Amino acid sequence: MSAPASVRPIEFRNTTLGVTVAMLQATEPPALADALHKMLGGMPDFFNGEAVVLDFSTLRELPQQIDWPGLNSLLRRYRLQPIGVFGLAPAHVEAARRAGLAELDAAVLRDPPAVQATRPAQPPATVPAPTPAAVAAPAATNAPPSAPSTMFVDRPLRSGQQVYARGGDLVLLGGVSPGAEVIADGSIHCYGPLRGRAIAGAQGDSKARIIASNFGPELVSIAGVFRTFERGIPDNVAGRAAQVRLNGVDNTLNIEPLQLD
Repeated sequence: MSAPASVRPIEFRNTTLGVTVAMLQATEPPALADALHKMLGGMPDFFNGEAVVLDFSTLRELPQQIDWPGLNSLLRRYRLQPIGVFGLAPAHVEAARRAGLAELDAAVLRDPPAVQATRPAQPPATVPAPTPAAVAAPAATNAPPSAPSTMFVDRPLRSGQQVYARGGDLVLLGGVSPGAEVIADGSIHCYGPLRGRAIAGAQGDSKARIIASNFGPELVSIAGVFRTFERGIPDNVAGRAAQVRLNGVDNTLNIEPLQLD
């Protein structure tokens, strides 16, 4: 059954285990192929061999049969490696296994819950014993929160190389060649030519930015919102200083020239 027009047939999310999850709203390879082409701008090598798990838990209605070879072939075309499924109806599990996909527990792929610090129980108030002289207690000081880490990369990144700044910003002092990929949970600052794929706010930080002194990437993304440039870079930013940020009003990417001198 095809997904409604307002619902994307396929969406991706990451997990803390480093596995990509594909949330399916359709199972027909042609519908998924069309959605992937629109989402990724026709770039068959967008992914870099990442393992992917197929999530059927949000699918409105399962068909009587699933084209497992077609699904596997389509995902591999985009350099994804299907390894498992979850949320699948029992009637389809055996066929998925025959296609080389393991049945996984959804709990394994969920992000671990945040650990909340509990305040120890306060002892009952007691009247302090009199002392010869009152001693002033030192003022309590709160340790400042640790700042997000920043990763610096001094060398240029060549095609096929990937750098991921987990939990902070990424500062690139060299350039990024076509076919290279830079990822940061925070913002990306590139002081050389930016020619590869730049993915900022990888864990959903919508305030992250991509800043480059020489703008010319293949793809930019902030908090999961992508834009590709198969039709060329806009003239006002091509080869110039520019920044990319997310417009919170309509969830689109703004690409703006920067005046650095």
